[in-house]
Amino acid sequence: MHERVIAKNKKAFFDYEILQTLESGIALLGSEVKSIRAGRVNLKDSFVRIVRGEAFLFNAHISFLETTFTYFKPNERRERKLLLHRKEIDKLFGSVSKEGLSIVPLSIYLNKRNKIKLSIAIVRGKKLHDKRESIKKKTLEREARANMKDYGKRI
Repeated sequence: MHERVIAKNKKAFFDYEILQTLESGIALLGSEVKSIRAGRVNLKDSFVRIVRGEAFLFNAHISFLETTFTYFKPNERRERKLLLHRKEIDKLFGSVSKEGLSIVPLSIYLNKRNKIKLSIAIVRGKKLHDKRESIKKKTLEREARANMKDYGKRI
């Protein structure tokens, strides 16, 4: 895929077990689009909630640019509507209400047509021992990569 990732939610990959991912659009203001393209977005503590049959992104920080008109500065942490089909929203709502799962954003990116998209996922929280296991796996992969790099230099 030809997509340019602008921001990733690394904490979500560590704290949650990802069960299913979806792509959604976001309803943004013009100044927010400019600041996202400039990379001034943070998804760290953000989450998705379904309110009255519509999906919203909460707590995502999109900072405004200095070039924004001084009287038009939107709230940086305001809730933003996600653009999803009715079937997708119903599926998300069903899995969250029945199985006790959560919905979190994974990344925000530009797709092939240069539109800003948000990758969201249905997730289940990891237990402490799962987190320790993922840390061990990550360090082993890093050491193996470093050893392979050193091995290539020796030959």
